[in-house]
Amino acid sequence: MKSVFCIQPGVMEIHDTPRPEDKPGHVIIKIKHIGVCGTDIHAFAGQQPFFQYPRVLGHELSGLIDSVGDGVNMAIGQHVYVIPYMACGNCIACRHSKPNCCTDIQVIGVHVDGGMCEYLQVPVEYVVETNNMPLDQMAVVECLAIGAHAVRRSELQANTNVLVVGAGPIGMGIAQFAKERGARVIMMDTNKERLDFCKNDLHVDDIVLAGSEATEQLAKLTDDEFLMSVFDATGNPKAMESCFQWVAHGGRLILVSVVKANIQFADPEFHKREMSVIGSRNATKEDFEHVIKCLREERVVAASMITHRGGLLDLPTLLPLWSKSETGVIKALIEV
Repeated sequence: MKSVFCIQPGVMEIHDTPRPEDKPGHVIIKIKHIGVCGTDIHAFAGQQPFFQYPRVLGHELSGLIDSVGDGVNMAIGQHVYVIPYMACGNCIACRHSKPNCCTDIQVIGVHVDGGMCEYLQVPVEYVVETNNMPLDQMAVVECLAIGAHAVRRSELQANTNVLVVGAGPIGMGIAQFAKERGARVIMMDTNKERLDFCKNDLHVDDIVLAGSEATEQLAKLTDDEFLMSVFDATGNPKAMESCFQWVAHGGRLILVSVVKANIQFADPEFHKREMSVIGSRNATKEDFEHVIKCLREERVVAASMITHRGGLLDLPTLLPLWSKSETGVIKALIEV
């Protein structure tokens, strides 16, 4: 079968690799769609902190059951999506129902080879039937689940002001699930076209262009009270540090981004607000189920976020292009 490897930062190559062989408790999926995630872009650029090369990228995955091992009760041909976070089940995080931050987590496409290939073998417990949902949208479920998890972590209340910094796919997911909870959502980014998309297609309440006037605009939009919940989804250390100044007294900062950097903040400003700073990593099965429910009930959207498509064997050419902001990519999808 064909597999696309990220050999080192900036270099992708197509290789012939053996098709997996059946083993107990596992299924082999014929991959149909792969969402290109910020994690993939950062790994390609050499900016992903949990990454070793060479690696087959790809963890936003949907496809068909092609083969099953002993003990698996799934039918050949079933449409499925993948929960890519394989947890140990025994560590302190797993014992406290937080497998998304397992101490020995194996994320498909990050810690182990992923789905930018024709066939992928996965333990059956991480494979979920799509129940006739479109397979291309199912490849975006993981991306949306990260946003759903971050919103759940935030415990935000309806009718409160929320700021989402970073209008990429993760930020768009956060915005949608914050709206779904009844919050008033303000979106901030350096990209005016993406902000317009969030306003027109995702119906966020207000947009703010990042820059020297951003703090003044946020003050005006919130009657100088600022935001009870601020989410960072930028992947930019300076942006993450800027978020501290926009949290209201008694509010929360939820850091969804992960970067190879130390984050600094002014302790007096942090302390006087009695601010809570929360990390949000990956998602749980509960979040995936909530995403599917919201998609089915049309309370959130996925299809309009998919702006670019390409084939698996074109990845060595396409991924460098899609990594550039001027390409206008919101969510790119690989079709196999």
